[in-house]
Amino acid sequence: MLLAVAAIGAVVLVVAISSLAPKPADTGLLKPDDVQVTALGRQVYATHCAACHGAKLEGQPDWRQRDAQGRLPAPPHDASGHTWHHPDETLVRITKFGVAKAANLASYESSMPAYEGVLSDAEIVAALSWIKSQWPASIRVKHDEMNRSTPQQR
Repeated sequence: MLLAVAAIGAVVLVVAISSLAPKPADTGLLKPDDVQVTALGRQVYATHCAACHGAKLEGQPDWRQRDAQGRLPAPPHDASGHTWHHPDETLVRITKFGVAKAANLASYESSMPAYEGVLSDAEIVAALSWIKSQWPASIRVKHDEMNRSTPQQR
């Protein structure tokens, strides 16, 4: 009897402690720590993104210089690029609708295709989650802080 009471007490104590533990703050739409999401994202990235943005997220050479058509080459998605400077919602919109529509710039010329109708929202989030999972911890922290301070439409 005493053993049963002690076991129940231990369970109550564990539940109480876990309910007091801080919950992770909402850090956006991406799930870079979700193994299943990033596994899918790795596949989506390899199939749809790596040809332009590089298998190692390195982007195209001279990505800050416009080409002969006036378009910017594909930027890197690693820490050297500017992907992490944008909140999750912006990254999803650019991927889904293309740069011009996402930024509401009717005349903006970009080689970045829109993936609406090609990839599901879950596949877009997965690809972006995999990209984020490759960033150094310090960059991920900065990106999470930006997401917390940027209102997200859901």
